[in-house]
Amino acid sequence: MFPAAPSLWVRLPPVGSPRGRKARSGRLYSGKGREARPGRQGLSPLIQPFRERPTEVAGLVTDGVGRRYPDKTLARSSFPRPVLVCEQSEQRDQRLDAIPWDSLWVLLLCLLLRTSELQAANALKPNILLIMADDLGIGDLGCYGNDTLSAGIPVSTVLTGMFVCGLLRTPNIDRLAEEGVKLTQHLAAAPVCTPSRSSFLTGRHSFRSGMEADDGYRVLQWNGGSGGLPANETTFARILQQQGYATGLIGKWHQGVNCESRTDHCHHPLNHGFDYFYGMPFTLVNDCRPGGSPELDAVTRARLRLYTQMAALGVLTVAVGKTCGLISVSWKVVLGAAGLVFLFFVTWYASFGFVRRWNCILMRNHDVTEQPMVLETTAGRMLHEAVSYIERNKHRPFLLFVSLLHVHIPLATTKHFLGKSQHGLYGDNVEEMDWLVGEILKAVEVNGLKNTTFTYFTSDHGGHLEARDEHGQLGGWNGIFRGGKGMGGWEGGIRVPGIFRWPGVLPAGRVMHEPTSLMDVFPTVVQLGGGDVPQDRVIDGRSLVPLLRGTAEHSAHEFLFHYCGKYLHAARWHEKDSGRLWKVHYMTPRFHPEGAGACYDRRLCPCSGDGVTQHSPPLLFDLSRDPSEARPLSPGSEPRYHVVVARVGEAVKQHRRTLSPVPPQFSLSNIIWKPWLQPCCGTFPLCACRQDGDPSET
Repeated sequence: MFPAAPSLWVRLPPVGSPRGRKARSGRLYSGKGREARPGRQGLSPLIQPFRERPTEVAGLVTDGVGRRYPDKTLARSSFPRPVLVCEQSEQRDQRLDAIPWDSLWVLLLCLLLRTSELQAANALKPNILLIMADDLGIGDLGCYGNDTLSAGIPVSTVLTGMFVCGLLRTPNIDRLAEEGVKLTQHLAAAPVCTPSRSSFLTGRHSFRSGMEADDGYRVLQWNGGSGGLPANETTFARILQQQGYATGLIGKWHQGVNCESRTDHCHHPLNHGFDYFYGMPFTLVNDCRPGGSPELDAVTRARLRLYTQMAALGVLTVAVGKTCGLISVSWKVVLGAAGLVFLFFVTWYASFGFVRRWNCILMRNHDVTEQPMVLETTAGRMLHEAVSYIERNKHRPFLLFVSLLHVHIPLATTKHFLGKSQHGLYGDNVEEMDWLVGEILKAVEVNGLKNTTFTYFTSDHGGHLEARDEHGQLGGWNGIFRGGKGMGGWEGGIRVPGIFRWPGVLPAGRVMHEPTSLMDVFPTVVQLGGGDVPQDRVIDGRSLVPLLRGTAEHSAHEFLFHYCGKYLHAARWHEKDSGRLWKVHYMTPRFHPEGAGACYDRRLCPCSGDGVTQHSPPLLFDLSRDPSEARPLSPGSEPRYHVVVARVGEAVKQHRRTLSPVPPQFSLSNIIWKPWLQPCCGTFPLCACRQDGDPSET
């Protein structure tokens, strides 16, 4: 707790009033020549020109003169932020030529304190470091249970139905949890990348900004598409930028780039509050690895290739028949048909044939620096950029969002970590990710910022169960939780790590079992940075500050709603009085093969249609007793079944009243590749460069 601003007093010499009368020695006159209040003759308290602004200090509200009132709450940060304000008050109109030279030191002191006020205010704002992994399973971390694998024994064959051997080592993230607060019921707002990150950045469900699928595409597909996070959405970066923070993003964006031209950058990070960006505007896909199997829209690509082959075969058959005199058709018709087939091929191959060149690129701010990117060097570049950003901004408050490319397939791993884990390529990639996190945390400590930095680690959603190759699993492990990436209702798709550290402010080693959301990071960060949450829109997140500090016993969320695309798959009710945590499922994906736990016949489980089962009455689980969602309740096994389902149903109705239509960002017209929007270094379509824009032959 910071003490009240001290009242410092100095004796002033006679000062001429602006009305020409000389002030009598020993008395203080106001700027209009009026005598100051009696009882302080000849003394000028610095509290007169330097008044303490009413603010909240460690939960106590000051009134501006040193008095404090407990149990009052302000909209701004409740962490210590004492502020001294230098005001000239009514003396601001005094003429400088009427002040003796030996009194100018008072004015100089005022100016110096006014400057130091700004420096002190900045110094007391915490640096904010947000680290987000990509596709990481909550069960992959030692601090969330993977430490039980050290002996190479079955973790829980009852819950997972599989034998997991060996140790997946994550010592740096584990240490972060030991030194901070760990949330065990931290939840993504969506089970796939683009909408989850949109919700994280804005504190709102992604469908409120159109960043969610109706049917079909569930994430952005191209850097050259026109869909993305709308410019009228407010991110936490934009608010903190307005509060004087340096705001940087290193790593994955996946929220779009352009709208109408290659240089408008309407969806770019720099248009959403970040003043520095280095990383991928898109996301890693298998196509980023030379020779990798197609991943981006692979089904559509296979169909287009088949249609082209069939059309070409048909034209060739007609040409042979014409040559042999078996078909009476002019050569103009044959050549015209051949031209149409070729045009069809060029139309789709111009995009799908160059996925690596169009999507797998690195940018620094608005400039493309590497096209296509070299996977083997990317991790080192990202680390260098993150460390450099911390060093450049260590003397001012900063927000740094490190959006890791790990552990998304194709699991690009440097040679130093290949073969080091006992869980194959995926384990190698997780351990490299942990090392990267450790190096970033080391940079914070080396620069003396550990105690002034609010650090957060999470994943954008659950592990990808369907990611496999001939050698086995390439996706993450979601622990005891059912389901995985792409599944909006089951816990395995949305349960993610949530670790917060701020030494000296947040209690070390604390574990919280309250339901929270990635959307809560938005109001939390805004509050810590001294900003205000927007009041002109629905904000679904709730500040975690009271929960993290221990001043609140329960989460601010009574209900949370879990969507897959635009479809509500499940909702949970935290019945705080009884401690019960109810989960109602309205739709669930159909696993293939049946009972397998994932949709292994496709890349992700669908959100609607024939790929889901609609439940009427809905499924009900008590997560407080059955976190793995293995035993659905019924009226026979749970006397309150109908009461709980009805209560959650009423909450769903109230929630739906807050929805309003917005332009869809994932429509076909926004999703498709447009050559005039494609980011490019060099002359389009000959886009090729290595790091920092050096031309290359690639």
